[in-house]
Amino acid sequence: MRSESDTAYAIVEEYYEVVKVVARDTRDEFARLYFGESAGIWLAWLEEKIIGCIALRAMPQFSDSGEVKRLYVKSEYRGRGIAVALHDTLETYARNFGYQCLYLDTADNMTSAIRFYEQQGYERCARYNENPQATIFMRKELRAPCEKTETS
Repeated sequence: MRSESDTAYAIVEEYYEVVKVVARDTRDEFARLYFGESAGIWLAWLEEKIIGCIALRAMPQFSDSGEVKRLYVKSEYRGRGIAVALHDTLETYARNFGYQCLYLDTADNMTSAIRFYEQQGYERCARYNENPQATIFMRKELRAPCEKTETS
């Protein structure tokens, strides 16, 4: 029987392949980063099949902030509101946990993702990590004020 972490990691591995992610968490790093009190991973299920995911991890460099990671919905299930439901669930958790701000990174070629995040209230901000694939950095305030990056 697979653990919760292994089940979640399977869809994340699919995400890695589809999006061609270079900087990947190992299975152990994934479990450590996303299965703690200040973090989480949420899965979208249809019948007994996982069709999407989203993750949240703490950001030690910013107080009371989390980073949104690994939002993914299988292509045949897109356009049904699954990404919004996953994001809303993550955001509710983040607010209840006490995060003031959510951050995320993406790339220029992820136009659908950029549009989605803008619709969810994210705004562009300064680079906050060394992700080699990321070209766009975004932030959403859950409670004002949110700690600002140096150039934002």
